[in-house]
Amino acid sequence: MLNRIWVAFILLGFAAAVVQTLQGDLDIFSRVLTGLFDTARTSFEISLGLVGVMSLWLGIMKIGERGGLIQLFGRAMAPFFRRVFPDIPPGHPASGSIVMNFSANMLGLDNAATPLGLKAMRELQEINPHKDTASNPMIMFLVLNTAGITLIPTSVIAIRQSIALKQGLAGFNAADIFLPTLLGTFVSFCAGLVAVALWQRINLFSRPVVAFFAGFAAQMGGLYAWLNGMPPERMAQMIGLLGSGLIVAIIALFVAVAAWRRIDVYESFVDGAKEGFGVAVQIIPYLIAMLVAISVFRTTGCMDYLIGGIRAAVLALGLNADFVPALPVGLMKTLSGSGARGLMVDVMTTYGVDSFQGKLAAIIQGSTETTFYVLAVYFGSVNITKTRYALACGLIADAVGLVGAILIGYAFYH
Repeated sequence: MLNRIWVAFILLGFAAAVVQTLQGDLDIFSRVLTGLFDTARTSFEISLGLVGVMSLWLGIMKIGERGGLIQLFGRAMAPFFRRVFPDIPPGHPASGSIVMNFSANMLGLDNAATPLGLKAMRELQEINPHKDTASNPMIMFLVLNTAGITLIPTSVIAIRQSIALKQGLAGFNAADIFLPTLLGTFVSFCAGLVAVALWQRINLFSRPVVAFFAGFAAQMGGLYAWLNGMPPERMAQMIGLLGSGLIVAIIALFVAVAAWRRIDVYESFVDGAKEGFGVAVQIIPYLIAMLVAISVFRTTGCMDYLIGGIRAAVLALGLNADFVPALPVGLMKTLSGSGARGLMVDVMTTYGVDSFQGKLAAIIQGSTETTFYVLAVYFGSVNITKTRYALACGLIADAVGLVGAILIGYAFYH
């Protein structure tokens, strides 16, 4: 699918440039070529900034892993997951892998989450009576995986910081989207959980599930009471303080606990940072590929036609259309994470990383997931060909999450 989208961006852009040339615009191809070179350079510069931040964060996460805090977090979540996976036998190793996969996703450890998720799928396949058909636990696992809560959107924060440096925004707080993104992922998670639970007739009114939702709702209610009535500038400042303060507190906690347990904290950080370097470098070709295609699409005016068409439809419904430039990020995210990342960067560089559109694109990127990709990879790893209602529930979670992210963006930043 991403291949088709990439080819379409290039060929549609070329066709539009040919038409504009025939209409007398003899400089269009020069602008397209200049845009290609400028975008490739910009992509690499953004990626260089991403290397440092990703290395930093994955180094800190390695400290938390070796200090045992990530495992402790997984054990704390185990009672909740036992209730939403009633078909998994007690004590089966799949339960542990599922908990660890969700823990890694919540902490932004994408590189660790995928191997754990594939391990969980193999273990779920062992108890699957129909080897070519997705079982109920598999579907619940994948839908919650695609709609999982993200406590710390690591890569989004890293990209925002890198772009802010390029745009000359000194002292920019890239973590100020922490709370809106958390709320957006929670909305998506709830939608996915309820959709699958209704289909599988799982009772969500058990004590651990109610306690999970009640605890989150109480925290959000407290934050709302704290922020309610503040001027928009003050609210943005407090949200940024909360996000950055929590992240720094987690770093300090990881380091303190690892040191108390006599873990070599420095070596742990270096080992994790090496992984971060590899992850960031891996992103570079995908980011360049997507951004140069978007450059052709935008320079020739095709992106303006697309955004203009969506804006006209939104205005016809009597709605505010300021969110429209960020909408393609959410539409692309269901298909491709790298494609959505490229569109997010395009929005931030076009409108500004600190603009409403730039912030909303970051929230959408952090609140939605690559549903088609996750289902293809995870089901493909265990040769599942009959996915039943997994895609439908995943798309419900994505759609609700996208709408929720837009509404949350308006509530916080508009």
